[in-house]
Amino acid sequence: MKNKYFIITIDTEEDNQWDNTKSSSTNNAKYLPRFQELAEKYNYKPVWLITYGMASDDFFVNYFKEKQNKGLCEIGMHLHAWNNPPYYKLNTTTNNRSYIIEYPKDIIDEKVNVLTKLITEKFNQKPISHRSGRWSLSEDYLNILEKKGYRIDCSVTPGINWSKNLGSTGLKGNDYSKYPKSGYYIANNIYELPVTIKKIHVFDFKRICGFRSLVHELKHFILGSYEWVRPNKYSNLKEMKKILKKSNRKNEYIMFMIHSSELMPGGSPNFIDEKAINNMYGDVEYIFKLAKKMGYLGITLKELYKEVRKDE
Repeated sequence: MKNKYFIITIDTEEDNQWDNTKSSSTNNAKYLPRFQELAEKYNYKPVWLITYGMASDDFFVNYFKEKQNKGLCEIGMHLHAWNNPPYYKLNTTTNNRSYIIEYPKDIIDEKVNVLTKLITEKFNQKPISHRSGRWSLSEDYLNILEKKGYRIDCSVTPGINWSKNLGSTGLKGNDYSKYPKSGYYIANNIYELPVTIKKIHVFDFKRICGFRSLVHELKHFILGSYEWVRPNKYSNLKEMKKILKKSNRKNEYIMFMIHSSELMPGGSPNFIDEKAINNMYGDVEYIFKLAKKMGYLGITLKELYKEVRKDE
């Protein structure tokens, strides 16, 4: 890549998908313009990676179709296997959400086809960008995505091992602990742009409220931990700043991520009320401002893929 890019990806999905008992409501759609407008303030272009439920939400479609048409954002695909038609009953052994790669190949193909067709009809543009639900990938799934026209993926989380996170049939999650941290081809025509995750060492006095938290912070500082450019409920601004500075020194791209329901009070276990949301937005704006100051340019995944192909 010729330039330093700041890529914003949002897993745009139904409310509170951490709770299996929740319905497939999409109330968080009405809270998303605030984030889009904040990104525009710094000339950044969010990539809204959307599920079947969000692609069916009229408010979301009407607002973001106009933004897409103005080149201010991109609409990509984020497939949640458990509530994306066609529906298929798996032999479940856990209460966990299913991975797309747990389904037979013909069902995976149909699920991808249904969501791709819906997004294309709603936004008058065929999506080429993808992130898998629960970060799951397989060779068969990538082959299906490639066949359907997807060209850039951002499902890989370097340094993270999801094998303890089981699917509904007991399948282990992907182990990305030794995967590359920068872009590469993961399939013939699919370029993988991993999420920005770095091992860093940070000690934060503000988070100490007792012996347990002190031990946690000491461990965090001595051993280091893999951190994302992703706001969390513990106010991880210090970690995100450190990642930006580390990436800047190496002229690396930065991929920010968040879930759409985390932008709504009570839409996730992470930001439970309006105060928590406002604090989170304060951290997000600080990161956007810092990235801008460092010379990071905004780009969508689709635009980045075109640049990669041009450079080959």
